[in-house]
Amino acid sequence: MVEHTALAQLAAAMSDEPAPIYQRVKQAIISQIREGLWKANQRVPSESELVNELGVSRMTINRALRELTSEGFLVRMQGVGTFVAEMKGYTAMLEVHNIADEIAQRGHQHSCKILAIGQTKADPEQAAVLGMTTGQMLYHSLIVHYENELPVQLEDRLVNPLVAPDYLTQDYQQMTPYTYLMRVAPLTAGEHIVEAVLPDARQRKHLSLDEHEPCLLIRRQTWSDTRIVTYARLLYPGSRYKLLGRFRGHG
Repeated sequence: MVEHTALAQLAAAMSDEPAPIYQRVKQAIISQIREGLWKANQRVPSESELVNELGVSRMTINRALRELTSEGFLVRMQGVGTFVAEMKGYTAMLEVHNIADEIAQRGHQHSCKILAIGQTKADPEQAAVLGMTTGQMLYHSLIVHYENELPVQLEDRLVNPLVAPDYLTQDYQQMTPYTYLMRVAPLTAGEHIVEAVLPDARQRKHLSLDEHEPCLLIRRQTWSDTRIVTYARLLYPGSRYKLLGRFRGHG
């Protein structure tokens, strides 16, 4: 009965917009998951059932399910069936995106809490990552980002004032630092370092974490032309986030 209902819901969600059929099938399935009509761990209809209900080829259905599995929406268990995956938020590993946009794309609500924002004199380590000299003035901000009121990122950011002079005067309740920085100093290059870490007590408090819960840390340095704009330490709870990277090969 559940699968029959799921089939009817999926057929109704199929878009008439001009696009490859497998993409339309994928988007219909994603919409069912995001709207909560297909629940986590729920078994989804079989390939044969989808072929019969949607009137498309088995090859089309197979491709759609395969890609949805690789993208983390579904879990396929050999000999058992295909199930809706437990969804985690994700952040782009090989690209630089706005966390507010990522959260909105999942149909969720973004908000933030500004823990600190101001200016300070660069110590040797800070000066090195911003291409400055020790003692020069730099800007610093510490912000917690929330997804549906659950903390999902602690953003600890250093900014070069020569590149973004009005950084401290922006309303980061209305836009993220990413939005402002991309406007005044468009990104031309970036570097990521990703590692698994155990947060300290202060970080655990900001992210509402248990004592031994690990985090993903992205250390991100970005340039606009030849100038370093910002260096950010982005800390994500490991249980709430995953990294997504896409690349093209030549083979």
